[in-house]
Amino acid sequence: MSSTTAPASGQPRPQPAAMYAATGLDVWTMMNQAAASVGAVNLGQGYMSFPPKDFIKRAAQEALADGVQHQYAPPRGRPRLLDEVAARFSGLLGRPIDPASEISVHAGANEALLSAFCAFLEPGKGQEAVLIEPAFDQYTPNVAMAGGTPVYVPLRVRTSKDPAREVISSDDWKLDPAELEAAITSKTRILVLNTPHNPVGKVFTRAELEEIGAIATRHNLLVIADEVYEHLTYGAEHVSIATLPGMWERTITVGSAGKLLGVTGWRVGWAVGPRELIQPTLAAHTRIVFTANTPLQEGVASALSAARDNGFVAVQRAEYQARRNRLMAIFDDVGLPYVAPDGAYYILANAGAVRIPDDYEFPPFIEERGRNFKLAYYFTKEFGVSGIPPAEFYSPAHKDIAGDYIRFAFCKTDEGLDECAQRLQKLKAHLQEARAVPF
Repeated sequence: MSSTTAPASGQPRPQPAAMYAATGLDVWTMMNQAAASVGAVNLGQGYMSFPPKDFIKRAAQEALADGVQHQYAPPRGRPRLLDEVAARFSGLLGRPIDPASEISVHAGANEALLSAFCAFLEPGKGQEAVLIEPAFDQYTPNVAMAGGTPVYVPLRVRTSKDPAREVISSDDWKLDPAELEAAITSKTRILVLNTPHNPVGKVFTRAELEEIGAIATRHNLLVIADEVYEHLTYGAEHVSIATLPGMWERTITVGSAGKLLGVTGWRVGWAVGPRELIQPTLAAHTRIVFTANTPLQEGVASALSAARDNGFVAVQRAEYQARRNRLMAIFDDVGLPYVAPDGAYYILANAGAVRIPDDYEFPPFIEERGRNFKLAYYFTKEFGVSGIPPAEFYSPAHKDIAGDYIRFAFCKTDEGLDECAQRLQKLKAHLQEARAVPF
């Protein structure tokens, strides 16, 4: 072993790999504990605080009541679910999707991503995957677990407005194509694209995707398109990069029943793409988890079938847009600027005007994580509304971009948002006082 420690007996004991040796709190546990300690309204983690629709719950109940849906599913997925995903994506991508070769079902979208990374990154060869920051916090460890090296290119705010004082659009966060191309080397194999984007809420435009696609084609990159929020857009057009000329052949599109149906605990996701890309992804999936949850695959299949007929996606989008508008109105009322999202279910609020007393005491696990964590922690403890520090979604070189922001999720009940409005009246007075002093 490369390193050992000796207990009192004098005998060395096994040591974990460095990647898993850290015992500190993860950001979700950290902020959830802070929220619980003061009874804060928790707008941090992106889970729904309301139950799924009755037809979705019934679909799971019926699958569980069926005596034959309790054993291993085929690694590729249950046939009925494959057919339903194929029907959905044939419409979304504008091409017939073969359920027998162009789809694999996974234990959540995250496992689909890990399987794709494992399938196309070879350990020990220094191969790279480009991540666009802020990047969902599972991308980096998943790339490392697959033996690859993450390379980071940030979105940058391009606007004439002052984000510290004015509301800006998620579309004001831009990817510089020249910066992206400069990050690509002979070792780059993968480009990860998330649209609609977590946490910015950006929906990449067709023109932006065409530029990204041209770069991926020039450098023969696989594009892994994380599109788990593809159904949650608010006036912006979601375009799948796989629909652009020449991009189907080099794109794996990842989706999620958890996000689509509001059942994040079911852990059912999928990957869609040409046979040549899905077969190795399926092979990796088979070695990672072998197969996904059988009865909930059947439940998802039934729910997707019902959703085609009952207008669920349009209803859900309208409900989420109302929640988004409600949270934006709350921020408007208290004078907290933010990034108005075109998609997903998060709002980045700019809390740079919040003044933290110099003598404020932070626990060590917050102190060591820097300014953005301090801001999110202070906000939670003092104003009773919890968010997530988006610095967690950045590499060390780019964390300063997140410095003034806190991510809030609006996939929450009306009662929770109403309580948030009441709690933030305290923030209103704080910001008015702070802004009476020049920046």
